[in-house]
Parts: sequence; C-alpha cells; structure tokens
Amino acid sequence: MGRTSGRACASYDASAPEATRFEAAASWDDVGRHPGFRSGNANLRWMLIHLVEETGRHAGHAYIVRELLDATKGYY
Repeated sequence: MGRTSGRACASYDASAPEATRFEAAASWDDVGRHPGFRSGNANLRWMLIHLVEETGRHAGHAYIVRELLDATKGYY
C-alpha cells in the first residue's frame, strides 16, 4: 500500500520505453526461461497478449469502481 494512483501511473508510463526496446530486440517466438514460473517457457507473443488482456481486465475493474464511487455510467 502507500502508493498513490498518480505514482503507479507514472511508474507504468516510465516502463513503456524499456518494454518497447525489449520487444524490438526480440522475436515474438523467443521463449522465456524462468524455472520458478509454470509458464516460464511461454513465448514473447503469449506474454504480450497476456499483458494486453490483464491491462484491459484491470482497467475494467477500475472503471467499475469509478462507477460505484460517482454513481454515473459511461456510454450507456
């Protein structure tokens, strides 16, 4: 805890250039190697798709919380 949403967003934004450089230097078929993770042999393609899914999922959670806090709805 103890982390503000602004600080969390800034940290996320700061990591984007590093992730972009990493992705540009690797092949989508490169396989990760981490013995401590069940999906440690996942390829970069799977990792990036998983990242998009998780980001969308958590953005959806944040949207629901915002609706509950301010009692307004989005598009509909």
